[in-house]
Amino acid sequence: MKCWAGLLIAALLVAGSRASDATVRIRDDPGGSIGKYIFRYERLRASGQPVIIDGFCASACTIVLATIPSDRICVTSKANLAFHAAWDFGRRGRPVTNLGATRMLYWMYPVPVRQWIAHRGGLTPRTIFLSGKPLQAMFRSCPSLARERRSF
Repeated sequence: MKCWAGLLIAALLVAGSRASDATVRIRDDPGGSIGKYIFRYERLRASGQPVIIDGFCASACTIVLATIPSDRICVTSKANLAFHAAWDFGRRGRPVTNLGATRMLYWMYPVPVRQWIAHRGGLTPRTIFLSGKPLQAMFRSCPSLARERRSF
């Protein structure tokens, strides 16, 4: 029995080390609940995995910029980030800006992203897009695309 337990522990350690070497690719992510993304990205930060932003990353998806260290994020030429104010459902199901959550989001982002947002009028209900050269000036370009663990 002890032999099996030792083998199981060894297998888990090997599997764990391989998972931390894998890269997570983000693409085609429309966002969602802020809390869900913070939880997801906190786990990703703890894993040590690098992140490739390789397509659309909108709304709460952009919290990846605030949670994962910049040296573990790279962007491809297809990366396109969409930012807007946080909102809740108000009367009759209409979206209403949540000022507190919007301020929290804004201050979570790295300084270059905050400056870029501020130069475009801040986080408002109107969506603003960050891609191309402005994005690549803030984050490193991805080297040859590494092994991918999963898309977020």
